[in-house]
Parts: sequence; structure tokens; C-alpha cells
Amino acid sequence: MKGLLVFKEQLREFYGRHGAIVRPLIKFVLAFAVFTILNQNIGFMAQLKNPLVVAGLSAVCCVLPYGVISLVAAAFALAHINAVSMEIAVLTAAFLVVVVLLYYGFQPGDSILLILTPALFFLNIPYVIPLLAGLSCGLISVIPVSCGVVIYYILLYVKENAGVLTGAASVDITEKYSQIIKNVFSNQAMMVMILAFAVGILAVLVIRNTSMDYAWTIAIIVGTVAQLAVIFTGDFLFNITLPIIPLIAGTAISMALAMIYQFFVLAVDYSRTEYLQYEDDDYYYYVKAVPKITVSTPDVKVQQINARKKSKL
Repeated sequence: MKGLLVFKEQLREFYGRHGAIVRPLIKFVLAFAVFTILNQNIGFMAQLKNPLVVAGLSAVCCVLPYGVISLVAAAFALAHINAVSMEIAVLTAAFLVVVVLLYYGFQPGDSILLILTPALFFLNIPYVIPLLAGLSCGLISVIPVSCGVVIYYILLYVKENAGVLTGAASVDITEKYSQIIKNVFSNQAMMVMILAFAVGILAVLVIRNTSMDYAWTIAIIVGTVAQLAVIFTGDFLFNITLPIIPLIAGTAISMALAMIYQFFVLAVDYSRTEYLQYEDDDYYYYVKAVPKITVSTPDVKVQQINARKKSKL
């Protein structure tokens, strides 16, 4: 345990010294991962699958804020969708414009959730998003997470029906839009996932803000169970077919990732909790003080000892 705490402190010090380099590098890795995941799952536009294009766009994202990176990723996905169906690309673009106007004009800080949610869906670990959002963000993070779920199911629809959509040129344009809206926005699995993620965020947020010991750990566990409960209930009510083993494995990995995040963000020693009381002219204050676990990094000094030379007689 102490070794992990020392490693955490070393990372913190390294980030403090080299933050100007680490932050752009994180953005590059994030953008590169998102573009690669999109290419692997909806890579219908051959030009965008070129590794040089992916690397170049990722390099550009190094100097951009996360809100703009989300827009670049959205444009990247729209280009792939347009290669299959212009109608779905138009509907997706309209949906994104509404999201940007109604949400990101007021709360741009959570924009990273909009691109991480569909990306982690393709990796089968989207259940970590509600846990991290509940631990680090407010209740309003339900909006970008829910929009990310919608985007994932749009991408999934394009992926699974690419052949049909490409060969549907003879279908009337009105009927085509009607079919797309019905198949995408009436998807019961999507609605269940949106509800599960919203309940998960709410559960984590409520428990995280309590004063109980190990609140963050309990919040992660309860948030995971809440998501599973909603998903299983939706499966029972709407007969949604979800593979059980990938679901359980994905939630287990998501919970483990959330625990790792908690360790690096909030490591406290509940055994040394103190309860303090203050008062002024108007109020009594009861304070619960929980100290952070801090360790000092070992200061290793290497001293070179040279062998003593023997004098010649």
C-alpha cells in the first residue's frame, strides 16, 4: 500500500513539474484513441482511416480545449456516417447542434463525457462513465452522458445496417427519415441505458456527498448495483437482449477503474477522523475532519566511493 502511495505522490510531483507537456500528451492520446475506435467500428470513409490522418488530427487536438476536441470527434464521426447515409448524418448533425446550443453554451466543462461515452461503449466498459461522472461532476452531467448514449446507438445502427442504408437510394426521402427516426430514437435498449446511467450518476452523487466513512467506495458499489438493477429490470419489462457475461464483465472492470480513480483522487485515512465543534454568535458548527493519506517520496542519494589508491614506494 505504501508503495502505491509513493507512486501516486511521484506522479503528482511529475505532473506538477511537467504539466505543460503532460496535458497536451493526454489530449493527444485521448483523441488518437477515440479516432481509432471510430475507425475500427464505423470506418466507412477510407481517407479517414489513414494512420497519418489520425495522427495529424490527434496532434491538432493537443492544443485544443476539450469542448473543441468533442466537436472534432463529432465531425470525424459524421464524415464516416455520411459515407453510408447522408440522411443519418443530417439527423445526427441536427441532434448535435441542439445539444451544443442547449447545454454546452452554459456548461462546457463536461464535454469530454460526450465523446468518452460512445467510445467506451465500443470497449464494453461504458458503465464507468456514470461512476466517474457522479464522483467528479454534478447532476447536470446526466445530459452529456445521455447524449453520448444516443450517439452510440446512432453509430451502432449505422454499423449494423450499413449495407441496407447504402442500397436504399430508391426509397422515398420522407419514408427514409421516418424509418431512421423510428429505428434509432425508439430503441428501447437505448432508453434503458439512459435511465440506468442517470440512476447510476444520481446514486453515486448522493452517497458521495454524505459524511459517512468510505462514502466514495460505497458510492461506487451502489452506483454499479443501481445500473445493473435498472438494466435487468429493463431486460425483464421490454425483453431486451443483452449478453449477461459481457455485461457482468464490463461492470466489474468499470467498478475496478472507478476504484483506481478514487485511490488517485481521494485517499484518506478514516482511522484518524476527528470531530470538531465551533460556534459564533449565530451558529454552532460541527465538523468532521478526515486527514488525507500523504507520504513523502524517498530521497535517494547515491554517493560514489572511489577506492583508495596505494602509494608506490
